[in-house]
Amino acid sequence: MMLIPTHHFRDIERKPEYLQPEKCVPPPYPGPVGTMWFIRDGCGIACAIVTWFLVLYAEFVVLFVMLIPSRDYVYSIINGIVFNLLAFLALASHCRAMLTDPGAVPKGNATKEFIESLQLKPGQVVYKCPKCCSIKPDRAHHCSVCKRCIRKMDHHCPWVNNCVGENNQKYFVLFTMYIALISLHALIMVGFHFLHCFEEDWTNLLKAYGLNREEMTEAGISLHEKMQPLKVSSTECSSFSPPTTVILLILLCFEGLLFLIFTSVMFGTQVHSICTDETGIEQLKKEERRWAKKTKWMNMKAVFGHPFSLGWASPFATPDQGKADPYQALNASNERTSPGSTRVTGSQ
Repeated sequence: MMLIPTHHFRDIERKPEYLQPEKCVPPPYPGPVGTMWFIRDGCGIACAIVTWFLVLYAEFVVLFVMLIPSRDYVYSIINGIVFNLLAFLALASHCRAMLTDPGAVPKGNATKEFIESLQLKPGQVVYKCPKCCSIKPDRAHHCSVCKRCIRKMDHHCPWVNNCVGENNQKYFVLFTMYIALISLHALIMVGFHFLHCFEEDWTNLLKAYGLNREEMTEAGISLHEKMQPLKVSSTECSSFSPPTTVILLILLCFEGLLFLIFTSVMFGTQVHSICTDETGIEQLKKEERRWAKKTKWMNMKAVFGHPFSLGWASPFATPDQGKADPYQALNASNERTSPGSTRVTGSQ
């Protein structure tokens, strides 16, 4: 990691023209309450569409290939309810993670008037992001895709077309958890489907196609009869032909296994980051801890809300985190150096 010489920051302090607060455009007038947050990024939008398509494909195969044709109605109803509930919660979590402001710092607020309004004490230090011209709270990082500084930014995820930050980390964790659960559920149902149907229906069909002339003569089957469409048994496992059914199930297996591994790893990584109260960027940069250390349970409640309840598992429950004004928690230490940021100190 390249270290920034401290004398570089001292030079900036001695030369106020480098700060240039007068060149910061005042922040735009805040939009109406309830304005939707959405990142206009082509790659992120495409990934979000692919995510929905894959979930809907799994929904199609589970319902129309495995559950609806089954004659075991109790099995179909129970698994149908569970799978659809998990899929609904996964897509709802995806929407909340994508459309929730992750904790963006007001853009362009590093104006001379705003800096003066902070009433900095002599020697107190705050940091200005030169890219979005905003005063950066402690633990905020700039996202080049969102073009904003994000409080407690963990990473930018194209699959949700948004940053994972202070305000939407809960929804991202729920999204990875529910995707992992529906992937596991789909794989289990595919396994039972193969075991139940291969022996009962498909083996008989393949044997019928594989009869040679001598076997047909012994069985009294003519060549004309063999060429006729084969009739399946009354316990048919799919309304599609056996080759089509096998292809659809194999694709579902590949999708389920891939996303089970990927989302399980992401879920475990996010839970570990929450418990240690250290974001992915802070772990990657090995930043020195400058914030109070709390217990794992307190860290979990800080993300999912106070107190513990079923709302932790609901993407519709907004966590009550009891946030304070982020600018009241601006770092007042002179020891911190933030590459790419400009120091602004109080007058002596």
